[in-house]
Amino acid sequence: MMNVSCILCSVPLDFYPVSMTVTALSNIHTMLSALIYIFAGLATWGHGVGTAAQSIITDDTAFYGQSPPVYPSPNGTGSGDWVDAYKKARALVAQLTLEEKVNLTGGIQADSSCSGIIPPIERLGFTGLCLSDAGNGVRTTDFASSWAAGISVGASWNRDLANKRAVGMANEFRNKGVHVALGPVVGPLGRITVSGRNWEGFSNDPYLCGALASDTVKGVQSVGVATSTKHFIGNEQETNRNPDGNVSAVSSNIDDKTLHEMYLWPFQDAVKAGTVNIMCSYNRVNNSYGCSNSKTQNGLLKTELGFQGFVVSDWGAQHAGVATALAGLDMVMPYASPYWSSNLTEAVTNGSVPETRITDMATRIIAAWYKMGQDKGFPAIGTGMPYDLTQPHQQVIAKSPNGKQILLQGAVESHVLVKNVNNALPLKTPKLISLFGYSAKSFDQYTPWSGGWNGGQAPLAPSDLDADGGDITQIARNGTLISGGGSGANMPAYVSSPADALSQRAYDDGTSLWWDFHSGNPQVDQASDACIVVGNAFGTEGWDRPGLHDDFTDALINNVASNCSNTIVVFHNAGVRLVDQFIDHPNVTALIYAHLPGQDSGRALTSILYGDVNPSGKLPYSVPRNESDYGALKNQTLPEGIYELFPQSDFTEGIYIDYRAFDAKNISPRYEFGFGLSYTTFGFSGLKVSNVKGVDTSSYPTKPIVEGGHEDLWDVVAKVSATVTNTGKVAGAEVAQLYVGIPNGPVKQLRGFEKPVLKPGESTAVSFDLTRRDLSTWDVVAQKWLLQKGGYKISVGSSSRALPLTGTLTI
Repeated sequence: MMNVSCILCSVPLDFYPVSMTVTALSNIHTMLSALIYIFAGLATWGHGVGTAAQSIITDDTAFYGQSPPVYPSPNGTGSGDWVDAYKKARALVAQLTLEEKVNLTGGIQADSSCSGIIPPIERLGFTGLCLSDAGNGVRTTDFASSWAAGISVGASWNRDLANKRAVGMANEFRNKGVHVALGPVVGPLGRITVSGRNWEGFSNDPYLCGALASDTVKGVQSVGVATSTKHFIGNEQETNRNPDGNVSAVSSNIDDKTLHEMYLWPFQDAVKAGTVNIMCSYNRVNNSYGCSNSKTQNGLLKTELGFQGFVVSDWGAQHAGVATALAGLDMVMPYASPYWSSNLTEAVTNGSVPETRITDMATRIIAAWYKMGQDKGFPAIGTGMPYDLTQPHQQVIAKSPNGKQILLQGAVESHVLVKNVNNALPLKTPKLISLFGYSAKSFDQYTPWSGGWNGGQAPLAPSDLDADGGDITQIARNGTLISGGGSGANMPAYVSSPADALSQRAYDDGTSLWWDFHSGNPQVDQASDACIVVGNAFGTEGWDRPGLHDDFTDALINNVASNCSNTIVVFHNAGVRLVDQFIDHPNVTALIYAHLPGQDSGRALTSILYGDVNPSGKLPYSVPRNESDYGALKNQTLPEGIYELFPQSDFTEGIYIDYRAFDAKNISPRYEFGFGLSYTTFGFSGLKVSNVKGVDTSSYPTKPIVEGGHEDLWDVVAKVSATVTNTGKVAGAEVAQLYVGIPNGPVKQLRGFEKPVLKPGESTAVSFDLTRRDLSTWDVVAQKWLLQKGGYKISVGSSSRALPLTGTLTI
C-alpha cells in the first residue's frame, strides 16, 4: 500500500491488515461517527489536547478522531434532474481504461491562462475541461469585464440583479471556453472580521449569503457554465490557511450545530440550486484537512445533502493520496502530481483504493459536463486565453453590449448610504467641488504582467507590499479599488474612477473641480460647495487585513472636514471599515460605503452623488463603534502556546457572529446589519402571519433526500406579508426584511427579504414564504432539523434594528 495516512482515522490506513476491507472499515467508522458527534464537544477539543503537560504538540496524532470518519464515499445516484447526464456519463466511463479514468481526476500543465485543465479524451468525444477564476468574473485574460464583487452583490440585497450578473459573467466565461467558473464564494462566511477574502462572498449572514449564492448558481449554469461553490468548509481566515514549514494549516474546530446552522447553510442552498461542483478548502476542519475530511465530504455533502456533482481541491490543498480519494475528493488541482496520477493508478492495482471509487470520480465529472450541455456547441477549451498575452494570439471578445446595463446597475447598488445630514446628498448644482483621496483616481498601470495586473493589486503602491514580510498597509494608495486582491479579482475592460466621472460631470454641468490625490492635509478652497474624500480598505487572498481603520485616511478626513463644512466621505471597502474616528465631526455630512463596484465604479458613484439614481444598498454586515465590540472574532487565530505547530481556531461562539452576537451582548453598532439610507422614505404596515394548511409540521423531516437534503425541508409551512409604502417625494427601492425568533436560538435571524421599487406615494405588498428549514434548529442527537412546537416571533422592517412590524407564528 502507498505510505499515506488517513487523517480521519485513529491509525494510519497502511496500519490496517490487508484483509480488512473498506466495507468493514465503513461499519466501524459509522458507529464511531455517531458516538463522537453525540458525546463530544468538537469546538473545545483542540484546547483539550495536551493541556495537562503544557508542552508543544509536535505530532498530529494528538488530534486523531476529532473529525468523525465517514466511509465509504457514496457513489452518485444520478437522481432528480441528473438522470440523463448520469446515463450518458456511465456509458462513456464504461469505455474508459483505468488510466483514462485517473486522467480525469487531475490537472495538467498547458500553455493557457485557464487556472486548471483536464485533458480531453478524443477517441470518445470528451473535449476536456477548463476551470478558471473566479466568482467575480473571468481572470487573466483580455476582452473581459470587472463585475461588482461578491460583497457588492450582498450590499444590493437584490436577487434578480444577482441572477442577471451571474448570466452576464457566465457568458464571458463561456465565450472564453471556460467550462467551470470557480465561484461563487460562500466560505469564508465572514466569521473573522479582518479575513482577507470576506469581500469575495456575499454576507456574513448565512441566509442572505445562501439566497444570493442560489441565484448566482442558477444564473451561471443557465448559460451552460458550471459553478464551483467554495471553499468547503470553515475557511474563515487567510493566516496559516496552508502549511508553512513545520506549522500545519489552521484547524477550524466547529461543533455540529454551528456547522449546520451557519457554515453549511449557504452550501446547502447552492447544492439545492444545482451547483455541479464544490471546492474543498485549504484549512483543516476539526483537525482533518478539508480535502481529506470524510465527515464533511462523504458525510455532509454527498450523503446528507445528496450532492451528485464532483468535489475539486483548492489549488494545492491536497496533502495525501489514498486518504483524499477515500474521503470523497474527486479531482485535484492544479496538477495530479505528486499524490495522484500514476500513484492513484497504483493505489487501485494494489488494493488501497477500490476501482469503484475511481469510476465514481470519473462518472461525477463527466455527468457534470453532460448536465451543462458542454458536449455540444461549447467553445474550444480556453479559447483566446493564452498564458502570455504579450505574444500573438486570437482576439476572443468575451464581453457583450448586453452586459453594460447590468455592470452599471451592479456598481450602483454596491453603494450604501449610511449618513446624510440635512440632505447633503444629492448634490444641488454645485459650482465648485474639491476632490481628495487616493482612491479617487485610476491606478497608474494596467497592462499584461504589470504589477498586480491579474490579481486586483494594481491599486497597491510599491510601498504597500513589503517583500520581507513586514507590515502591510490597510489601504491601496495607487488608485481606486474596484476589486479585492487574489484569485477572486477580475479584469476591467476600462476603469471609470470617481475622478474620471466627476470630471466628465463637471464638463457637462460647467462645474469647477479641484483635486489632490496624495496629501494627507490638502489645501481647501473655502468656496467649495462640497468636498469629497475617497479612501479605501484593501483586502486580499493570502493575508488577513491588519486592521479595520487606518490613521492616514482618518486624519485626511478630519483635516478636510476642519476646512470644509460639507465633507462627503466615500469608502471602497473590501470588508468592514470603522468610522468612529471622524463620523461625529459636524462637517462630515455624508458617508457612503461603495464596497467594490467593478469597472463602472466612478460612473455609479457620480450618478448617486447627483441624484440621477436613488441609493438602495443595505449593509450585508454590521459596523460597530469599536474593534473591541467584536471580542475574539476581530482577529485571526495565530499559532501559539502548545499549538505553535498546529494552530487551533475554536468556534466557541457558535452561531453568534455579527448582529446575532451584538443582539445577545446588547451592543449597539454604529450601523446595523441591513441598514442603508435612501433619498426618499418608506413606511411599513399591515403585517399578516399565517400557517399553511395541510402541511406536515411534525418534529423532523421524513421525505427522502434529494439534492439539498430531505425533500420536505423545503416545504412552505408559513407565510408572512406586509405593505411597504414610499412616503417620500422621489422614486426608490426599499429592502423589506423578515426576521424570525426561533425558540432556544438568537433573538432574531434573517429569513426573508424583498426589494420593491416604488414611486412616491405608491404601496405594494411583500410576501415571504417560510420553509421547514427556515424555522428549524439542528438536533445534534437526532442528526436532523428539528421543527419545535411553540411561538416564533416575526418581525418586518428596513434593517435588523428597525423592525416596526411584529407578530407571532405558532407551530
